[in-house]
Amino acid sequence: MNETEDSKPTLQEDADSILKKKDQGSGFFARFSREVWEFAKIVFISLAIVLPIRFFVAQPFIVNGASMEPTFHDGEYLIVDELSYFLRSPKRGEVIVFRYPKDPSQFFIKRIIGLPGETVIVENGTVAIQNEAYPNGAVLEETYLPLLLETAPNGRTELGAGEYFVLGDNRRQSSDSRQWGILDDSFLVGRTLLRLWPVADVGVVTNL
Repeated sequence: MNETEDSKPTLQEDADSILKKKDQGSGFFARFSREVWEFAKIVFISLAIVLPIRFFVAQPFIVNGASMEPTFHDGEYLIVDELSYFLRSPKRGEVIVFRYPKDPSQFFIKRIIGLPGETVIVENGTVAIQNEAYPNGAVLEETYLPLLLETAPNGRTELGAGEYFVLGDNRRQSSDSRQWGILDDSFLVGRTLLRLWPVADVGVVTNL
């Protein structure tokens, strides 16, 4: 059966159909562009928030080795607070992460024992601090150490401005200020803040 003239599409109908398809295509492209732009804004805002935190506030650190046992063990995942030491000085007893002075590409984790201006005295298995408050020296009560663990060898270290004396809690298996000397504050990264692994030990690090 032949089409009648009335059933044939007109030139105007063809033009309207083409324009409609163009409008549909433009609408899809516009929606797609808006969605891409919204996604890009989310990514940009997220990076603007996360990156400064990652590089200037806190960063992850994985413990490597046994030098801080029993406080920290090999493979534990920590978050290091990098901001606090911009606001205040490090305190005795805090566990810190720093760049190894003899090879700054390596990161070490130790405990602060001696502060700037003090003298650290290791003698007969104990550690004593000599400062203005204790001119004759005062033996530290290191409750974080394993029972009956003594510190060796005997030695005396005087600290100047911006200098720290650091030790590992596992004194028998720690490379620290007894071997390679004082730690200058220019090598400090931050203090341990959170333990995220293992799951059973997740929480805020108390340090002491």
